Amino acid sequence: MSTQIPEKKKSGGIRDLGKMFGGGQSTGRQFGILGALVVIIIFFEILTGGKTLEPVNLINLVNQNAYVLILAIGMVMVIIAGHIDLSVGSVAALVGIVVAKAMNDWNVPWPLAIILGLVVGALIGAWQGWWVAYVGVPAFIVTLAGMLIFRGLNQLIGSAQTIPVPDGFTYIGGGFLPDWGPDIGYNNSTLLLGLIIALVIAYTEIRRRRTQTKMGSEKAPLWVSVFKVVVLDAVVIYAAFLFAGGRIGTSFPVSGIILGVLVIIYSFVTRNTIFGRHIYAVGGNWHAAELSGVKIKRINFFVMMNMSVLAALAGMVSVARSISSGPQDGLGWELDAIAAVFIGGAAVSGGIGTVAGSIIGGLVIAVLNNGLQLLGVTIDKVQIIKGLVLLVAVGIDVYSKRSGGRSLISRFGRKEKPSDAAGADQPLVVPSADSAEDSSRSLTS
Repeated sequence: MSTQIPEKKKSGGIRDLGKMFGGGQSTGRQFGILGALVVIIIFFEILTGGKTLEPVNLINLVNQNAYVLILAIGMVMVIIAGHIDLSVGSVAALVGIVVAKAMNDWNVPWPLAIILGLVVGALIGAWQGWWVAYVGVPAFIVTLAGMLIFRGLNQLIGSAQTIPVPDGFTYIGGGFLPDWGPDIGYNNSTLLLGLIIALVIAYTEIRRRRTQTKMGSEKAPLWVSVFKVVVLDAVVIYAAFLFAGGRIGTSFPVSGIILGVLVIIYSFVTRNTIFGRHIYAVGGNWHAAELSGVKIKRINFFVMMNMSVLAALAGMVSVARSISSGPQDGLGWELDAIAAVFIGGAAVSGGIGTVAGSIIGGLVIAVLNNGLQLLGVTIDKVQIIKGLVLLVAVGIDVYSKRSGGRSLISRFGRKEKPSDAAGADQPLVVPSADSAEDSSRSLTS
């Protein structure tokens, strides 16, 4: 009896560089959109004469788009599970007006008002999640109804008026990291934050390589890991100096800290927990997930409720930044959040997508908006460009699947056999041809 020795995969060049951020179809899209983000930043930096990467502009960029990126974190989980949420803008507006009224009319302290806002968001999410998970109404219909209901409640409670919020509350949307220590011309808190993030990146890569060695799993060459750490740390340190070098009294925004914490938590939940894998399973093929013992109703209920909680937080951050809550809050937010998720590599059919990819997609939209405004482009043309970007991003996703599901990076590597291409980049559960909303209609689980 003869045993076949498996052929060792070739490595080197682009193939090894493609392992920098992992592998697979979803990772390939994220790598591509990350490259697109870098190109867009450089493009606008040149056209605007260096204004794009000025500290003041970067600080405003984070403050102005934090709410969209917070929404994108929840929206990607909804879309991975095979749903859509059109009510997030209205939910954010409703929570904003409730919190503002509570602080102004009922003299509720702002920390308790934040808790109140999160509770209201959870109740709204439970209401919508119940209709989706346990009644079986498609999420599109439930959230479309919610968009109308909660927008009407916002107008009713606020009497279509603008309501100011106290100074303490504004810190979560318009505050900055405090300065301390010797005056070196930069904000010391921001520099320290950048140093900590750089050290964490290096430690995480070292720990991952040690874990891969212990488990005997395939790992990227050492030079790839070193290159990855050097590039990421250089970007982090450079960004820290930019944010720390703004005008006196400003630094890295508190809203950016809130966003960063959420990204870490939700990335861990979706990638490293059983619950997170169940979300992917439901979106990939709910029939198979149900047969595997996944509690589909609970998953659908949670992702809808979680989305409303994050919408409530996004609404409060926006109100805090604008120092008031008004009837126009939240208009069109759901479209920006959905666009960020799809541009970031999520699949229209569900089952594919990541938190990190959605943040990158949201940054693409943010930089586009900001750069075009700096160039004096009118709002009508900005909308046209954003629409084209979304259409191209989803078109690439559809084309990639029809052509065998290979990522952009893999096209520069070796030619795969058909069997390899079909299996290498697939999610944990293969997406079915069923409608994305079918996962909400399983009433027997």
